[in-house]
Amino acid sequence: MGKRKSRDDESICSRIGNTICSEIRKRLRSYTRSISSCTSPPPPPPPSQSRFSGLFYRRRPPYFNRLEEDIWTEIAKYLDGKSIVMLGSACRWFRDVILEENSVWKYACLRDLQIPPFRQQVSFKWIHLYVSAFDGSHSYLFRQQDKHIDWMRIGSFFFDSSIGLLTEKIPLLQRLPRGVSVEKMLQTTGTCILDNIKTGIWIADLQVVHCPVCNLATCEGTMQTLDARHIELFLTEGYKNGSWDYKEIGSHQIRTPSDGAIGVILDIKHLKDRATTEVLDLKKWAAKPSDWHPRARISCHGVAVNTNLQENDGLHVTYHAMRAGEADDSEVVSIRISQQLL
Repeated sequence: MGKRKSRDDESICSRIGNTICSEIRKRLRSYTRSISSCTSPPPPPPPSQSRFSGLFYRRRPPYFNRLEEDIWTEIAKYLDGKSIVMLGSACRWFRDVILEENSVWKYACLRDLQIPPFRQQVSFKWIHLYVSAFDGSHSYLFRQQDKHIDWMRIGSFFFDSSIGLLTEKIPLLQRLPRGVSVEKMLQTTGTCILDNIKTGIWIADLQVVHCPVCNLATCEGTMQTLDARHIELFLTEGYKNGSWDYKEIGSHQIRTPSDGAIGVILDIKHLKDRATTEVLDLKKWAAKPSDWHPRARISCHGVAVNTNLQENDGLHVTYHAMRAGEADDSEVVSIRISQQLL
């Protein structure tokens, strides 16, 4: 009796389980039909279109009609650039909603550049700015490739004003000479004020290149360059066709042994900010004296780099600027501070 009762229990449980599973399947099928059904009428064409132009109006899948576009837009903001492209390649709907949505790429670009949100207008789509910032491009990739050795991305900062301070010295000089040219200021102090800088996001790289005045076959000398550029530079026609080029704005020689090669670019408007003060505190971020690897520090409104040097007779420091045009009052779109041993 006990065995028969247990078999009856198992049979009942089995029937109940099959009944539940059958009911779940029916519900799933009903849900699936409601989701994937193509019986819903297509959305009407815009009022401005005629009856014939409405034939070409794109019909969205009913499944996506149930999901608001702004929800997917917010979801996409949590993805990296590669994942956003993959999501946008899933279908036409995602392509239109994700790939063509400028706010998604603006959010991703500012997030990955670690720049706080800002309201300044840009001249290009954010998807193009994102690609130019993160596709591995740098200034020596387009020009003087034979001189280039290596590079590293330091980060990005923001020029809120159009006036910048360039220097090879930390701490900064308390006073700068007035009424003199940039070239004269650099020759005497190794520091200068550069105006008419294009405001917006700037990207800073550290470049290591061959000595520009020697024969590569016989000279093993290298030069360190702090290379900063406006985020739109690589997309502008003047840069791509070669009509914009770097011009030397001054140089300075340090004829005594130097412990390190320092380069600093700051937004003068934020010179007294706490974050800028930390950039100028070399003891907090510089490498130990026996460490020859370069170190850099970046803030919202400035960047600095330092490389410890072995025994030397001094440094030759050169400052270059690229302007958006031939005129001397054109906006500065790129800055270089280069240092080589004497």
